[in-house]
Amino acid sequence: MSLKLKLEQGLQQAGIVLSAELVERLLAYLALLQKWNKVHNLTAVRDPDEMVTLHLLDSLVILPHIHAERLLDVGSGAGLPGIPLALCLPDLQVTVLDSSHKKTSFMRQVKAELQIDNLQVVCSRVEQFQPEQPFDVVISRAFSELQLFLTLTAHLCRPEGLWLAMKGVYPHDELAQIELKPSTPKPSAIVPLVVPGLDAQRHLVFLPNLTATAQAAA
Repeated sequence: MSLKLKLEQGLQQAGIVLSAELVERLLAYLALLQKWNKVHNLTAVRDPDEMVTLHLLDSLVILPHIHAERLLDVGSGAGLPGIPLALCLPDLQVTVLDSSHKKTSFMRQVKAELQIDNLQVVCSRVEQFQPEQPFDVVISRAFSELQLFLTLTAHLCRPEGLWLAMKGVYPHDELAQIELKPSTPKPSAIVPLVVPGLDAQRHLVFLPNLTATAQAAA
């Protein structure tokens, strides 16, 4: 099966409708990732078929849950999920953040070659990143445990904004840790995700930033 057909079938199974042009742009991103990965070891996934499932479809299944103007992808690595989101949601301003120079160099190359105008690439440690304004949504995919993710990005999520954490199995232990800390944001929802072609659990954890609400109540 061709990569294009695998992606198209996966999108259909996930109920995600994308134009033929978008499918081609996603495959162009994947081709660049394969090319760079041979030299720079950006991802442990080597097989192109697995890349469609584990990188593209795994990122795209969260599309229905993204409702924002400005999104930050923390620890983006090779640009996941930030670059697929930027490609599919041209009205969404996406910032991808990583401390690795080789990974941010790759993401800048993708931005240039695919002309992704709504994508900003930042090379920085997350705790040192000081944007002009905080973000509506701060998302991570396999960046860290929930407590550390929230601590490191507390200055990056705007009041009444939202943290989204992409997880594998239901994160019982991580949730128990944040329950122990009264001031830590608590999940408003934990949504199971189905990634076509993937026989493994996926969950999306929603953590609203209630800072402004708490201050108003005080």
